Amino acid sequence: MKKSMLLMFGCLLSMLSVWGQQSEAGRALSKEEVKDARQKVAAEWMEKMRNKHASAWKNLTFVHDSLKLYCACRDFGFIPSDGRSLYISMHGGGKAPADMNNGQWRNQLFLYQPAEGLYVAPRAPWDDSDMWHKAGLDEFLQELIQACVVFENVNPDKVYLLGYSAGGDGVWRMAPRMADHWAAASMMAGHPGNASQVNLRNLPYMIWMGGQDSAYHRNTLARERALVMDSLQQADPKGYIHESHILEDKGHWMDHADTAAISWMARYRRNPYPERVVWRQEEVVRPYFYWLGAPREELAHGKQIVATLHRDKNEVNIEKCDYSRITLYLNDEMLDLDKPVTIRHGGKKILRKKLKRTIETLKQTIDERGDYRYMFPVTVEISL
Repeated sequence: MKKSMLLMFGCLLSMLSVWGQQSEAGRALSKEEVKDARQKVAAEWMEKMRNKHASAWKNLTFVHDSLKLYCACRDFGFIPSDGRSLYISMHGGGKAPADMNNGQWRNQLFLYQPAEGLYVAPRAPWDDSDMWHKAGLDEFLQELIQACVVFENVNPDKVYLLGYSAGGDGVWRMAPRMADHWAAASMMAGHPGNASQVNLRNLPYMIWMGGQDSAYHRNTLARERALVMDSLQQADPKGYIHESHILEDKGHWMDHADTAAISWMARYRRNPYPERVVWRQEEVVRPYFYWLGAPREELAHGKQIVATLHRDKNEVNIEKCDYSRITLYLNDEMLDLDKPVTIRHGGKKILRKKLKRTIETLKQTIDERGDYRYMFPVTVEISL
């Protein structure tokens, strides 16, 4: 009888402990409490990432099923007080023997030299023409960034993407597809395919092309896309920072003139919470972009959301949306969460309420996004 009562008492204590933890996780936090909670949640997440990526970073090899992303690295300069820069530099090659692509990989490692930062040349997991924009590359790149953040003191707001030839093909696609991960990007001698540029609204972007690089009409397409960038910026002057360099006397090899891209990119930092987001799904779809989320079951190539933060009005206006519902990720850097927040769709008010900050949401969002800068104390799902 006594043993049975002790077991029951132990179970009761365990249930109360779990209930208490759940209650604390769901408790409304003040703005000041969020600051402390963020530090705690970020530290726990960093430790989890250290354990997850320890073997991969030690061996400079990330593995997904039968695929491997090998990496080669070079260090430059001193570590700044705000953390190191990370340059991810994608090599040329394509549908060719592995030895040829390996040679391009080795060449890429010594092609550029930043004044400061960690320069990483990954080896594409595939020997194919679309080696740098296949489905699955997103996860490899995100894990590479996470490892560099936890093991190499990289600032996640100072991550830069560049690539030459087939690597440039990848930049055309991966820069807009993962624009919320990069501080700036530079495309060298690549083919754009059917990639859109509208997602580059908050990502400084460079185009480098030899004027005589006529294979696959790369030079003609680069000129056309340079005009597209000009047009986008004219329509939206606060966004679409870019430079286009068509070197008329150069072919596919630009004689290192494109190395100027490194110092240009280094001037910029990622803004994870831009006031306006233009998000178009590319061929490989993604469920999150900056402070927006879309339902996975509705993701499809070409679907769009355009949304704007109005900090002065403490509101969000969803200007365009091709989904039945979306999720907004919010924090106190974006809006005053001590006051009611207004949500509009096409200018029409659909919600006005005070939103609840919780540690539960901080933990959920950092796990979902895999980036401590995308850890939010508030999410709100809006049906449209």
